[in-house]
Amino acid sequence: MKGKIGVTSDNLFPIIKKFLYSDHDIFLREIVSNAVDATQKLKTIASAGKYKGSVEQLKVTITINKDEKTITISDNGIGMTSDEVEKFINQIAFSGANEFLEKYKDDANAIIGHFGLGFYSSFMVSEEVEIITRSYQTNAKAVRWVCDGSPEYLLEETEKDQVGTDIIMHINADSIEFLEESRINELLNKYCKFLPIPVVFGKKKEWKDGKYEDTDEDNQVNEVVPAWVKKPTDLKEEDYVSFYHKLYPSGDEPLFHIHLNVDYPFNLTGILYFPKLKNNFEVQKNKIQLYCSQVFVTDSVEGIVPEFLTLLHGVIDSPDIPLNVSRSYLQNDSNVKKISGHITKKVADRLTELFKENRPGFEEKWNDLKLFIEYGMLTDEKFYDKALKFYLFKNSDDKSFTWEEYETIIEPNQKDKDNKLVYLYATNKDEQFSFIEAAKDKGYDVLIMNDVLATPLLNHFEQKFPDKHFVRVDSDVVDKLILKDHTKEEILSLDEKNELSPVFQAITPKDRGQFIIDFQDLGEGGLPMMVTQNEFMRRMKDMSKMQSGMSFYGDLPDSYNLVVNVSHPLIKKVIADKHEKLESELSVTIKEISKFKTEKEALQKLKEGKKEDEIPQEEKDLLKETENKISELEDSKRKKLEAFGSSNDLAKQLVDLALLANNMLRGEALNNFVKRSVEILK
Repeated sequence: MKGKIGVTSDNLFPIIKKFLYSDHDIFLREIVSNAVDATQKLKTIASAGKYKGSVEQLKVTITINKDEKTITISDNGIGMTSDEVEKFINQIAFSGANEFLEKYKDDANAIIGHFGLGFYSSFMVSEEVEIITRSYQTNAKAVRWVCDGSPEYLLEETEKDQVGTDIIMHINADSIEFLEESRINELLNKYCKFLPIPVVFGKKKEWKDGKYEDTDEDNQVNEVVPAWVKKPTDLKEEDYVSFYHKLYPSGDEPLFHIHLNVDYPFNLTGILYFPKLKNNFEVQKNKIQLYCSQVFVTDSVEGIVPEFLTLLHGVIDSPDIPLNVSRSYLQNDSNVKKISGHITKKVADRLTELFKENRPGFEEKWNDLKLFIEYGMLTDEKFYDKALKFYLFKNSDDKSFTWEEYETIIEPNQKDKDNKLVYLYATNKDEQFSFIEAAKDKGYDVLIMNDVLATPLLNHFEQKFPDKHFVRVDSDVVDKLILKDHTKEEILSLDEKNELSPVFQAITPKDRGQFIIDFQDLGEGGLPMMVTQNEFMRRMKDMSKMQSGMSFYGDLPDSYNLVVNVSHPLIKKVIADKHEKLESELSVTIKEISKFKTEKEALQKLKEGKKEDEIPQEEKDLLKETENKISELEDSKRKKLEAFGSSNDLAKQLVDLALLANNMLRGEALNNFVKRSVEILK
């Protein structure tokens, strides 16, 4: 019998080939899944007493014939009659699974339920497709269906010894890659590794006489009862670890797992593992495998589960997750959203349980867990609320505190003049050691926040708690980290500061960014010089590395403060040396500057109350000339001060020491520092 497939347009097959599926290799998943579905239907019918044959050796077999350019997928499942081929294959709009599920709704839980349209994915890789099938029904005749990708088909009786269906795909010229054994193995491992019916591809091989040869044993490619479909009570810890290594053969040991097993208000099983995250968590994504009744759907789960959960590894399986739809549909599917919210809750509950039941063990794992937890707190509000109770701060003494515990510790001593609680932190214990020690000497506690998410997390905390503020210990001198009511008197006048600034500015490294000279009284026992970096600008630059929209800050040069301790004996020595060598010369220049400034003021007074065109040109020229002389004298004064600074070994040594303390002295500058140090020590 010849006929036409029940479609409204001849454009069906181009649509299937180009738009229905995102990846052409999906055809193997679809056809094998249909075959598995057919075998499970036969099991269900047999259990209802409507099939008397054996269902003990049900399986799906894949065969490649390179000479004939065919891939055959065979099952010994339910099969089809001629009428059923007409109904399920030729009438595309009708799905046989719906009728079947309604008929066996009480015991058909394991049915994949998409027999029908998925079959047509075979035409993505085939120039012609044959179906040879024989129904389980008594005295049913075997039939052969053939179609070359046009709406016309041939349906005729044929011979077939066993119940079941063979799908024979005649591979087209564009898809000959699928005739390679290695390619089919790759796809079976991707899509069919955990199907619930044995899937066989060829024979097992053994090494013999210098090459691999087939044995008589079937090569079963799948595990029909993977760990996630078993009851948690039937599994030991080593079973979970073993399954993890099946999923990720080259992966490290997981930290711990969560076994998901839900049957209301949706069906959900799975096992999620907490991996040891690297500091760059991006490379860890796409490790969760999404399944629909043991059929692989995708491992690209962004937008389907909350973003922070993409850092986990493992399997999520639910028959409520649609199999043959686009990612955008999945992202907006109500069942998927409910499942996603449930997983978030289960993860938070599991972490809470681990924290409460074994806090020492939780603290030991903290460094491996914190990136995941921080990412969750930044991206998921519900998770944030739960995580705040088990989030841990670690201080410079390597002690751990919850948010509530730490607030109690620092509250007596770390409130500023505005009654804000100030959390001091460092990002590198070794590089910022002197700043940490200075803070501790003042009775402050210092946190260590050294991972890639530290800056956005601190910003997030400050948005949540406006009465709390995070300050890095090297962002200012210790007395200004937490501003109290009292302020120290200025030791130097503005003129004195302006005169000293060029001395030290001249010897700051020009290739390290911009340095602002800041004069402070840190006491005789304080360091002679320190390098600090403004908290706001540093945070903005850190954020710009992570967020493209903040590139403005990333393009700005680094800006530092060179803090000069005017009370330190060595700084006083540099100042005294400057006075000795430049005082007489500078005093003349300063007098000249003062004289011209007086003249400038007098000329400016003459301009008062006059319009621009009422001022004589002579006065304008004289004012301009006076301003130029002041500028020239100021420039001459600055150059003399810079020349003094550049030639003063003690000043250079003090600047280099401050840079060295911040790990900012390298290359030639470090070499010069070492040589100068040797000369000073002679």
